[in-house]
Amino acid sequence: MELTNYREQLDRIDSQILSLFSERMAISGEIAQWKQENSMPVLDVRREKEKLRTMEEKSPADLGEYSVSLFSLIMELSRSYQNRILHPTSPETEAIAKALKETPQLFPETAFVACQGVEGAYSGIACEKLFKRPNIIYFTSFDAVFSAIEKGLCRYGVIPVENSTAGTVNAVYDLMRKHDFRIVRSVRVKIDHNLLVRPGTKLEEIREIYSHAQAIAQCSAFLQSLPNVKVIPCENTAIAAKMVAESNDPGIAALSSRACCKLYGLENLKADVQDSGNNHTRFICISKDLEIYPGADRTSLMMVLPHEPGSLYKLLSRFNALGLNLTKLESRPMPERSFEFMFYFDLDTSVYSPRFIQLMGELGDISEEHEYLGSYSEVI
Repeated sequence: MELTNYREQLDRIDSQILSLFSERMAISGEIAQWKQENSMPVLDVRREKEKLRTMEEKSPADLGEYSVSLFSLIMELSRSYQNRILHPTSPETEAIAKALKETPQLFPETAFVACQGVEGAYSGIACEKLFKRPNIIYFTSFDAVFSAIEKGLCRYGVIPVENSTAGTVNAVYDLMRKHDFRIVRSVRVKIDHNLLVRPGTKLEEIREIYSHAQAIAQCSAFLQSLPNVKVIPCENTAIAAKMVAESNDPGIAALSSRACCKLYGLENLKADVQDSGNNHTRFICISKDLEIYPGADRTSLMMVLPHEPGSLYKLLSRFNALGLNLTKLESRPMPERSFEFMFYFDLDTSVYSPRFIQLMGELGDISEEHEYLGSYSEVI
């Protein structure tokens, strides 16, 4: 038999599957109406488990797992369809619609913005890429930045969330669960670390190098070439530079930015000592209020999923069914729950997309807890 004949057979079978799938979804819609009239929830866990077990038992031995995967997805799609019929709106979709209506058409040129560190920090550089004339207030910690937003001391805050070589800033993800905030924009900043010293200091004189833990990780190869130098983490790369400038000790140095070199009157002993030339850090701009500016094409979510096999798979299946592109998936342990995790998602989708709105209306169905962090665009 020729390949063309096999494909013709598959086309015929696929047409039958599509017809039966359409018929099944129509019945699912009728069931949704019946459940609503009889005050029953959309999800019947016992029924789904029994159904999957039956499908596995009826399948050929070598297709059991494939059958379970197929019918898990079909039932996930059915519940999605039922929820769309029964709950066309949700608190999230209503909040999004309100924000789209009330947010100004232009991102503000000036505002009071909270950043961690001191003058010269990369967060300040990120802030100046986001705002034309920012009034930056520096705080000693990321926690203090979040608190400043919640208390209304600053309208916005700018904090790092991930680096292209060193990965996620874990402390920020933990603070995301603690504080109430929304992401209104993000920006990528090119990171170039430099070995800054007091003028006249020679490389062989250096005994200690200070910098932020992320910067230290990003310069590991260079630091390994200095085996007799002690590397000491501190709160911020700019704080490290300021510390060197204010010290009378010629044996200390900092890994910091070129901006700090000029700002604190230091000498750039070694330029661009990071491991990778393609070194970027992504910063998010946060606000207490939900603001969605025109062109928002990225959404961030946090979810706690049921602690059972397949819960993450079912969620990812829902993303796939709605045609939503997942650009980031991060898990963080929940200290108050043993061996359970909170998941952080970035979705590449327009805030105006009907499929995005559908997903937002279904979050309560597919998670134990969820938080909508915002929809925004990214400055490159």
